[in-house]
Amino acid sequence: MSDLSRAERHRRRMVRKKAVVDSAIAHATQDKGLLLVLTGNGKGKSSSAFGMVARALGHGMKVGVCQFIKGRSDTGEEAFFRRHSGVDWRVLGEGFTWETQDLERDTAVAREGWETARAMLTDPAYGLVILDELTYPLKFGYLDAGTVLADIAARPSMQHVVVTGRGAPQSLIDAADTVTEMRDVKHAYAAGVRAQPGIDL
Repeated sequence: MSDLSRAERHRRRMVRKKAVVDSAIAHATQDKGLLLVLTGNGKGKSSSAFGMVARALGHGMKVGVCQFIKGRSDTGEEAFFRRHSGVDWRVLGEGFTWETQDLERDTAVAREGWETARAMLTDPAYGLVILDELTYPLKFGYLDAGTVLADIAARPSMQHVVVTGRGAPQSLIDAADTVTEMRDVKHAYAAGVRAQPGIDL
């Protein structure tokens, strides 16, 4: 096959592809605040959400971050984004449940944290709200899923919300506009490598 025929075949493929892409773009005419869910056992759920924080800031949006369960305040993301006036960062947990070992307290902390999140969800000044690790208090029953979903649904029409965490309940998946499931293929931790600054925290 000559280079010319290969080039022509490629050109024709790209013409067809462009027509498909252009048609999809033309079909997408709505603007709305999106609910995104990042779930699954793989690494990168929170990291993906924080990438959207950077993207939103680039568009001049105000961002709220609510971290459930996690109690540490030494992550690279927090250290970086707390310096930005457009980010309201709240650590609402006291650590993972196997560390706290106190059901009543974990429940109270989650419910108090939800009040902080609810305040952001009612404020149109926030263009993006990250509800990091929210799936855990839902899964463990610390928060009522119906109440949480109702609060998210009642948010300002152009406010985007991202929920992260393993084991997202079906009701949350059903309510979401976009759902991504992270899958573990291989992880250094399984080989005995501890969490690395800049990569894992």
